[in-house]
Amino acid sequence: MYRDTLSLLGPVLPVVSFLGRLPTAMCQLGSLLLVAETSGSLATAGLTGGALAAGQTVAGPLVGRLADRHGQRGVVLAASLANAVAVAALVLAALAQAPTGGLMALGVLAGATVPQVGPLARTRSVALARRSGADDRLVGAVLSFEGTLDEVSFVLGPAFVGLAAALAHPAAALLAAALLLVVCGSAFALHPTARATAPERSASTRKSAAERTRLPGSAYALRGTMVLQGAMFGASQAGITALTEELGAPAQAGLVYAAMGVMSAAVGLSMAAVPARVGLTTRWRAATAGLVVLSVPLLFVGSLGALYAVVVVLGAAYAPHLITVFGLTERTVPAARLAESMAFLTSGIVGGQALALALSGRLAEGRGAPAAFAVAVGAAAACAVLSWSARIPVPRPRTPEGAVLRPAGAERSG
Repeated sequence: MYRDTLSLLGPVLPVVSFLGRLPTAMCQLGSLLLVAETSGSLATAGLTGGALAAGQTVAGPLVGRLADRHGQRGVVLAASLANAVAVAALVLAALAQAPTGGLMALGVLAGATVPQVGPLARTRSVALARRSGADDRLVGAVLSFEGTLDEVSFVLGPAFVGLAAALAHPAAALLAAALLLVVCGSAFALHPTARATAPERSASTRKSAAERTRLPGSAYALRGTMVLQGAMFGASQAGITALTEELGAPAQAGLVYAAMGVMSAAVGLSMAAVPARVGLTTRWRAATAGLVVLSVPLLFVGSLGALYAVVVVLGAAYAPHLITVFGLTERTVPAARLAESMAFLTSGIVGGQALALALSGRLAEGRGAPAAFAVAVGAAAACAVLSWSARIPVPRPRTPEGAVLRPAGAERSG
């Protein structure tokens, strides 16, 4: 199945889309390390990193909406270049020891101009699959492949930042990210496959404005579960950091988190083998149940070896949840709003992670790692409740052009 996926996407698109999304994974940690080193203040670094996350959370869906309306080529090209300039400006301001307000403003700008290569690559790949007449199994493989690229980027990105900070300076990592944005972000924007998501203007495909903009109510439930997934990431990160410090091995925190990401990526690749008879709603509910069952042991971890074991096993539940939610979104939202919806999911993860990291970090300082892990378990339980209580319409086949086939009079809300 993955051979068909690579044949569909070609040799260049996966490479430039992966390298184009890598800066997003580098900038959050890179900005924290850079500002902490140049200002000497963890509070200033946290405010700058939080501003960057806020900018991305708010503006990400807007970038997706622009791509839906005007096509990806111009939108991604402009955002990539603007993001490179914003990241470079943040580096220069930090090195010049600019005041906190200025650093936060540049952090917001750097977050708001993120070109959303990950969500748009996923949208483009699905569009290519649908236009080729691919069945839902191949579309699922495409989503699994794209999810794995995301997971690997969020493992390698922080690792590259840590390596650059150790060998040179955090500024080097962010300047490398800016260069990747200029080269690979532009290459992704200008790749010929960008035409696959160009909005159609023919009279036969026009719909009323109301029909184009409506979303099924399930879309909001799916966005909510991604916010909760992000909260699990943030709380787990805070708990892992706190526990490794308690155990006298703070340098292990990044390795533990990376091990979880590697397991998630590996399981993500295997999702293409799930039988088609297992529906997406069933997969979502099973994945959230897995999140609950596998996160509870975090509350009782007391050694580094146990932490590695529990976190790696928990990573096996992340990818199925993420990939299934992206799959449900692809099958249930109008094709004309797919890029925006994909960007909403990614922004939800970023926003949920930032909020939970701030909350659980405070809890961990006062009550230890179990308090932070309790936030992760609570978020997992909320995901499970949402998956069982949300009304998800039976996903229906799409035409090769990507439109969802719905029965006349089907209820829609949003």
